[in-house]
Amino acid sequence: MFLDKLIGLFSNDMAIDLGTANTIVSVKGKGIIINEPSVVAVQHDRYGVDKILAVGQEAKQMIGKTPLNIQAVRPMKDGVIADFEMTERMIRYFIEKAHSRKSFIRPRIIICIPHGITQVERKAVKESALSAGAREVFLVEEPMAAAIGAGIPVSDPDGYVVVDIGGGTTEIGVTSLGGLVLSKSIKVAGDRFDKAIIDYVRQNYNLYIGERTAENIKIEIGTAVKLDTELKIKVKGRDNSGLLSTIELGSEGVRSAIKEPLKEIATAVRNVLEDMPPDLAGDVVDNGVVLTGGGALIRGLDTYLAEIIKLPVHVADEPLLAVAYGTSQVLNEEELLKLISNE
Repeated sequence: MFLDKLIGLFSNDMAIDLGTANTIVSVKGKGIIINEPSVVAVQHDRYGVDKILAVGQEAKQMIGKTPLNIQAVRPMKDGVIADFEMTERMIRYFIEKAHSRKSFIRPRIIICIPHGITQVERKAVKESALSAGAREVFLVEEPMAAAIGAGIPVSDPDGYVVVDIGGGTTEIGVTSLGGLVLSKSIKVAGDRFDKAIIDYVRQNYNLYIGERTAENIKIEIGTAVKLDTELKIKVKGRDNSGLLSTIELGSEGVRSAIKEPLKEIATAVRNVLEDMPPDLAGDVVDNGVVLTGGGALIRGLDTYLAEIIKLPVHVADEPLLAVAYGTSQVLNEEELLKLISNE
């Protein structure tokens, strides 16, 4: 016990929001120090040996542009580990970057996980962090971290609903007394919006675009409701004949493209609300629903959801960082860690 405390003085404990789209790392006492895409660029040589060329932002720039022997990999898919080895190497890279390779004591690490993952997937997350150099690993569920990061008093007896729309999953959680009373995780989120935009542009304009272009369209003109002034963007891609072409795409087109995934998210939120204990339902009528995650930045999403679920909906102050802030807070407050950790 004394040794643990002594080690704690010298090691930089870390919190990792291991997201499908981005990985955000906080260090105890320093706050968020890394916020980079969850992408690894790998070079394959002729002997079958893989060499990591880049991780994070630098690797993301390579997506869709690499020669045959280089591959840009996203090791997380739908909020879970799709490529164990690459995830481990990515975590190791971020640990070393966070510690500037100076620390000789392995850190304790808190990792945020989607609510719906299996025991096998939980084990995979823990093992990849331990292999990457963690001394001890704690897992915290994403809806809980999002609620804490959005400023919701999770240890109160009041019921609050948080909807975290990430890259791979949308996490819906009802918090009360330091726990999740109800929660649901669906594999419909930012990546599905991007795919829907790619399909829409191909079907309506015979233009082939990549993931990065679709994501840019979503950020620049994505909307869940009809806007007073339609936004437009020039989109470049390859047409059916193989020639490069440019079209103008409007926000109404994007709204039409992402209509189905938005509907699935709204249905999932309604299902959670319908299953809620009556006493908590009264609280939620007063407190409303809080949106976090990158998907919360889609224009008018709060208005769109409020119309369907007939409750007030508001977007957290910094939705993209809510889960990371929540995980970081758990890192700094031992009592909170004991209260909500899954270990």
